[in-house]
Amino acid sequence: MGGSVRALVKGGWGFVAFNDIENLSNYVKMACEQAELVGNKDVSLAKTKVINDVVKTQVEVDPEDVSLTDKHDLCQKYNDIILSSKKIQTSSVRYVDSHSILYFANLEGSFIVSENIFCGVSVLAMAKDGMNIQQAYNSVGDLRGYKNVENFDEQCEEVAKRAIDLLSAKPVKAGKYTVIVDPKLCGVFTHEAFGHLSEADFIYENKKLCEVMKIGKRFGSDELSIVDNGTLEGEAGYIKYDSEGTPTQKTYLIKDGILTSRLHSRETAAKMNENTTGNARAISYANEPIVRMTNTYMEPRNRSFDNMLASTDEGIYAKGSLGGQTNTEMFTFSAEEAYRIKGGKICEKIRDVVLTGNVFDTLMNIDAIGDDLVLFGGLGGCGKGGQSPLRVSDGGPHIRIRNVTIGGR
Repeated sequence: MGGSVRALVKGGWGFVAFNDIENLSNYVKMACEQAELVGNKDVSLAKTKVINDVVKTQVEVDPEDVSLTDKHDLCQKYNDIILSSKKIQTSSVRYVDSHSILYFANLEGSFIVSENIFCGVSVLAMAKDGMNIQQAYNSVGDLRGYKNVENFDEQCEEVAKRAIDLLSAKPVKAGKYTVIVDPKLCGVFTHEAFGHLSEADFIYENKKLCEVMKIGKRFGSDELSIVDNGTLEGEAGYIKYDSEGTPTQKTYLIKDGILTSRLHSRETAAKMNENTTGNARAISYANEPIVRMTNTYMEPRNRSFDNMLASTDEGIYAKGSLGGQTNTEMFTFSAEEAYRIKGGKICEKIRDVVLTGNVFDTLMNIDAIGDDLVLFGGLGGCGKGGQSPLRVSDGGPHIRIRNVTIGGR
């Protein structure tokens, strides 16, 4: 439990976090004094509405009403399912729930109370055959309550089977391939490779990136649209208002292939003379708000997965993500599982599939976008500026990408 004071005085920011509200007036004074010491900077805030509102997460079953014993038994059941196969060497089941109430007030007259109930579970299986060790993972986590973590039995069975099947999968041969990416990996690519490049605090201080990420520039075909949408109730990244009291919204980063917007705090919106988007987020009271994503995804179109697959003579079907890294416009992602595509059909399982490339080239090389949008939350989250893990969702439909560089043997 705690709070913070953030003050803007003569263009300088001051920030003080505290745990005892009795001395609030002193903390306000301290924040203002800090701000004055670093003042005389060209800082202003974009205008936003004065808000008075109370927001509460609506769930069918509140995890607070479920006993600790029942939660333990649920995790034990999932763990037993994973360990039921002799080839599974190690398992992990992790359960998390949280109930938070945030009070926001500013001198402009806004007063907002936000109550959030998060609940999620993650499961992991590691299979071993001699020196060959493979793993599989699944997770769910959002603002839908305890019901969302029940009945995860089939997913546990699938995770164990996937880890075991990877033991016999052959490593992929390095080269350039046509790749069909599933909704989960599409979401990771959208969030990590493009979403972070759309955060305005990352852009406005980088002249090269300002030129690259120029509004009105084409980044893909007319079918390509990428969205950040904080208004999707129940999703992990749902927030009605950001940490500056700005209403969230559906923001098209790319619409019909054209860069149309970026994500802003009030400060970055003013600096770049653009509209606010409600994307200033702090992971806790002890951190200052920075520009962050909410629910970020690629919009679906009208291509079915079966049609996409049937029209792919040779390629790879990549599913899920084991992680990766980005460096400005360059990315590297490891698929959790993958299959060869031959003659429009899914064939043998392969492993060690690592997708590498330039995000802008990759967006241009997307030639088919599916009709099956799925969003994923989970117990992971987004990391930036030492604030991690921030609850977000990402996703998309199946997509097909030409000329993808795949690392392997």
